[in-house]
Amino acid sequence: MKQLMKGLALAVLPLAVSMAWAADVSKTNTPSTTYMQGGGSSLAGVDMYQSTDPKAPPMTKAEFNQGRQVYFDRCAGCHGVLRKGATGKPLLPEAMQKLGTESLKVFIHYGTPGGMPGYGTAKEMTDQEIAVMANYIQQPPPTPPEWGMKEIKASWNLIVPLDQRPKKQMNKLDLQNIFSVTLRDTGELAIIDGDSKKIVTILKTGFAVHITRFSKSGRYLYTTGRDGLINLIDLWMETPQTVATLRTGSDARSIDTSKYKGYDDKIAIAGTYWPPAYVLMDGFTLEPWKVMSTRGYTYDEQEYHPEPRVASIVSSHIKPEFVVNVKETGKILLVDYSDIKNLKTTEIEAERFLHDGGWDSSKRYFLVAANMRNTVSVVDTKEGKLAANVKVGAKPHPGRGANWNDSKYGPVWATGHLGDETIAVIGTAPNSKKYGKNAWKVVRSLKNHGNGSLFIKTHPKSSTLWVDAALSPDEEMQQSVSVFDLKNLDKPAKVINIAKLAGIAKARVTHPEYNKAGNEVWFSVWGPKTGESAIVVMDDKTHKLKAVIKDPRLITPTGKFNLYNTVHDVY
Repeated sequence: MKQLMKGLALAVLPLAVSMAWAADVSKTNTPSTTYMQGGGSSLAGVDMYQSTDPKAPPMTKAEFNQGRQVYFDRCAGCHGVLRKGATGKPLLPEAMQKLGTESLKVFIHYGTPGGMPGYGTAKEMTDQEIAVMANYIQQPPPTPPEWGMKEIKASWNLIVPLDQRPKKQMNKLDLQNIFSVTLRDTGELAIIDGDSKKIVTILKTGFAVHITRFSKSGRYLYTTGRDGLINLIDLWMETPQTVATLRTGSDARSIDTSKYKGYDDKIAIAGTYWPPAYVLMDGFTLEPWKVMSTRGYTYDEQEYHPEPRVASIVSSHIKPEFVVNVKETGKILLVDYSDIKNLKTTEIEAERFLHDGGWDSSKRYFLVAANMRNTVSVVDTKEGKLAANVKVGAKPHPGRGANWNDSKYGPVWATGHLGDETIAVIGTAPNSKKYGKNAWKVVRSLKNHGNGSLFIKTHPKSSTLWVDAALSPDEEMQQSVSVFDLKNLDKPAKVINIAKLAGIAKARVTHPEYNKAGNEVWFSVWGPKTGESAIVVMDDKTHKLKAVIKDPRLITPTGKFNLYNTVHDVY
C-alpha cells in the first residue's frame, strides 16, 4: 500500500491539507440565533447552480448539496472556495475528470504523504461521502453570494451593551493564565483555568473556530470560525459569556485587535476567505465600520485573481498598524488604523501563497509562510518594506513559529513543514554586529519525527522546543511530538507519544501552547467527534506528564491559546 500511495502522490496532489476531522452537515444559522449554536458553513442553505456538465459524473441535487457542504467545511481552506488552489493544489473540473472517480476515491480514502489526512482510513468519512466528494470535485465549482456591509450590519447582534457590563472583574480567575480551547466539530469554545486545570465554561461559537485573540487589556476574547462568525466574550463576567456576535462573511480564518499604546481594545479586525476582504470594527461591540476588498492582481504575474483570501492578521506593537497577509496575491498589507475614515495602507510584494506567521523576538520583523513556494517572507514593519524571502523546506507551516536565542547563531525563529520532516531555523538579528551575517538565512535544519507538522513552540523561560506532526500519514507520528534541547541542538530530538500518555488510541496530537510561567506545555489530543479526546499537560523541564484533562464535553479540541502569551505574542 505504501508503494501504491507513493506512486499516486506523484500523479495527484493533496485534496485537503486541513485540520479537519469529522464535521457534520449543519443547518444554516440565522443572524439572530448564530451566537446560540455551532454549525457548519453559513453557505449550507444557499441555493447555488448545479452543473449539468456532460463530462462530469451525474449527481442528484441532494448529493451535490452534500458535497458542497463537506467541501466548504473541510477543503475550501486549503484549496479555495473557487478551487483554484493555495496550500492545496487546484481542484478544477477538467483535471479532476481526467483522473476519474475511482482514483479520486482512493486519494480521499487513504490521504497522501504531503499532508492530506486519509478520511476513509481514519473513518472520518463514510464510503458514501467519499463517493459523493469524488464526484463533486469533477463539477464546476459553484460561486457563493457576495457579503457586503448591508449583510454584515444585518448580522450584528449586540447581546450585552457596554453600559450593562461589569465595571470590574466579577470572578476570581487568574485571567492571565486561562486557556481558550477550540472544540472544532461542535462549534464550541472551552475556557480552562490554567492553574486548576478545570473547565470554567463552554460557550457556543461559530463552526471550527480557527483562532482566538484577546484584547490588549486582557478583558475580551475574540473568536472567528470557518463559518465567518465572530464571538466577543467578556472575561470579567462572573461566568464569561458572549456579549456580541458578527458575521463578516461565509468563511473566515483570522482576527486581531489593536495593541499600539493608546488604542488598547478599541479596534478589531477580521479577515475573510469569502468574500475575500477584511473588516474593521469597534473592539468593544463588534459594530462594523469598514469593509475592504482584497481582490486584485498577483504580485508576480500581474494577473487578476477573484479570490485573494486573508490568511492571517497580526497587530503591531510598535505602530498603529495591522499586518494583513493576502494568500493568493502574495501581498502583505500594513493597514494604518489611526484614521479609519482616511485609511492608509502600505502594500508589500512578498510571495505566494501566504499563510500563517509570527513576530521575531524584537516584534519588529514579521515572518510568514508562503507555503506553496517553500518560502518564508520577512517584513520589516518599522521601515514598511520586505526584508527578505527565505527559501525553506516543503510547505512551511509555522503557526506563529518559535523564537529563541541560539547558542551559536543568536536570535532565531523556526518553522516546521507539512511536506517534509525538517525544521528550518532562521537568523533574525540583522542589526547585530555579532549575528547580523546570519540574518534571513536558514542557519540550522533540524529533523522532526515526521512530516505533516502544524505547530512548533517554545518560551523565553524554556530551553525546550516542542514540534508536532499531526498531519503525518503515519499514525504513530500523528500521536507523537519531537522534543529538542535548545542548549544542545546537535543531539537528536526525544520523541514522546502524547496520545498514549492520555490513554487514547485514536487521535492526532497538535498545537503545543505554554502557560504564562513557561513551565508547562499543553497539547490537544484530537480524537474523532464520536471518540475520546483530551488535553495533556507536560512539564516543560522534565518532559514528564503533569496532567490529563478529560471531560465528555472536550470534543475535537484543536487550537489552545493562553491569554498572556497571546496578548504579548510570546512564542
